[in-house]
Amino acid sequence: MTKTLLHIDASALADRSVSRQISARIVEHLAPAEVIRRDLSDPLPILTQDWIGANFTPADQRSDAHKAQLALSDSLLDEVERAEVIVIGTPMYNFAVPANLKAWLDQIARAGRSFRYTESGPEGLLTGKRVIIAIATGGTAIGSDHDFASGYLRFMLGFLGLTDVSFVTADQLGTPAETKLEAAQAQIARLAA
Repeated sequence: MTKTLLHIDASALADRSVSRQISARIVEHLAPAEVIRRDLSDPLPILTQDWIGANFTPADQRSDAHKAQLALSDSLLDEVERAEVIVIGTPMYNFAVPANLKAWLDQIARAGRSFRYTESGPEGLLTGKRVIIAIATGGTAIGSDHDFASGYLRFMLGFLGLTDVSFVTADQLGTPAETKLEAAQAQIARLAA
């Protein structure tokens, strides 16, 4: 049984969001002991010059202002580090991930904390976790030439050490949505708890 699960939703829609519905079903199916909830409909700040300056200042030399700049990022990374499983519900907006999900990834991609550079190249530090991504699209097929979301997510999460990534998809919902939702439910049923 999963002990701690981080549940992230990125859709700007509330009750009508297919990705939110699917991610909620995944969490219910896995029945974790604890759920950490992160709703990105309240957008995170984008990276600024001050944030970057604070991030690249060695930890033992950071001022109180630096620490304040990184406080949210530290909190987001704490959530990821605590979780055994991460469930991300996201739509595809304009062929890619929503800006709020990109902002979350920017906040957690920190050299020395979530990855490090070695002589043989970058090494992800957020290892040993399972990631399940519920992704919904209006007209774009997942894995098609126009899908710039799933490949980006797989690469970016892998860069951080999160390599056990699977997708539950409800794509091309512009076509008969009921069939797509039934297919997504079947994918959830096949997930090992």
